[in-house]
Parts: sequence; structure tokens; C-alpha cells
Amino acid sequence: MWHRSRKFISKADWAAALDVIPMLDMLDDGERLKLRKLSSRFLASKSIEPVRGQRLETADLVVIAAQACLPVLALGLDAYAPWRSVVVYPGGFVAREHEVDEAGVEHEWDEARAGESWFRGPVILSWEDILASGQGEGYNVVIHEMAHKLDMLHGEANGRPPLHRDMDPETWHRDFSAAFEDLKRRINAGDTPVMDEYAATDPGEFFAVTSEYFFDTPGVLEAEYPSVYRRLCEFYRQDPLAPLKLRTPI
Repeated sequence: MWHRSRKFISKADWAAALDVIPMLDMLDDGERLKLRKLSSRFLASKSIEPVRGQRLETADLVVIAAQACLPVLALGLDAYAPWRSVVVYPGGFVAREHEVDEAGVEHEWDEARAGESWFRGPVILSWEDILASGQGEGYNVVIHEMAHKLDMLHGEANGRPPLHRDMDPETWHRDFSAAFEDLKRRINAGDTPVMDEYAATDPGEFFAVTSEYFFDTPGVLEAEYPSVYRRLCEFYRQDPLAPLKLRTPI
């Protein structure tokens, strides 16, 4: 496990993490060094708690931290200040859900999860799904839950995180709402969208899923919903495609 007295992730542990997260290949050397420093601070400030017999070596903790810190590479670790712990299950876990319908009747059911974020509480993750994240397939459970945490900075996860002063809330709402409604329309019409249909669950999940694509397969998101891609560039203060564009001959 990580000892809080440690100041910096070792080269060996960092290299091991990079080997299993192809998504980070998009970063240049300066960005990787910044991410390594931020990940070191993340491990020193957060408690990562394996449960149900899960064991985590130091290199495993780095895999979690690197993916968790990528969304705040330009925002800083203070964006994660309201919470302190990450709980890691060996695989998917079951969460108890409840809902009150329009008639006032409360319904409860069990739902399988790969990740979960509690308001001002822990982030809960499946190790099996962590290992499946960042592979260039548009799936990243760590980034998904971190996006929820950023969304929750003003309360409910509703797809509208606190925006920067130079961002226009009306433009954000217009672009995200149009893309969300388009995805729902395509699914209802029987189309098979490129993006995960879970994004059509609600605006909060749409923001979290598009954040996964933004970092893991940015080209897919830009092709599907270019306006959403631009808004996420503004929010995360990153452009994952910029290095690729610079390397691509015109």
C-alpha cells in the first residue's frame, strides 16, 4: 500500500501503470510528468480501500490514481477536495436502488454496478473494470465516476458541473441538450449509436459517459458530437486530439 510519507511515485511503478493504460499514450512527456506529480499527491491525500478480499499493490494504486487525476490535470487536485476515499471491489457489486413513482409508491431493487459516486462520500470501483478502462474503447469507469464527482461540486449530478467564468452556461446547455436528445432519438428509432447507450439514461450520465470518450477515444466523440467535444475542451482545459492533429500531415 501507499505510505503517506512517500513524496513521489517511483519510475518503476509509473512505468508499470503506463503499460496497462494505453489512453495515456496521448500525453506528451511534460503532461506525463505533471500527471505523475498529481497522482502522487492524490495517493497521499486519498485513502484507497480494497474490500471483499481484493489486494492492491503499489503499482495498482498508481493505475487508479493516474486515471483519476487525468480529468483534473489542468484543474488541480482541489477539485476533488470534498471527498477522501476510494473503495475497490474485486469485480462488479450490487447497489440497492429506490425510486418513488408519480403515484407516490416507493420501489426498491438491486442493481449491478461497476462504479458509484456518493455525494461528499466515497468513490466505489470494481478492480475488474478498472483494468478494462483506458484501452481505447471509450470505456473508463474511473473517469466516469470522477466526472460525477466534478458534477457534484454544486450538488446533484445533473450534467452541468460548475463552469469556468469564461464559459457560457447557455452554450453548454444548448450543446449538451441537443446531443443528449439526439442520442435518445437515435436509440428510440432503433439505431445502434457509436456511443454507449447508457449515456442516454439522464444528463448526468451523458456528461460522465462523454467524459470517458473525451479522454479515451476523443476522435469518436469529436466525430459524433463536435460541439460537446469543444465544451469539454473548455471545461477540462485539455484538448486530447491536439497532439494527434499536430502529428497528422495535412
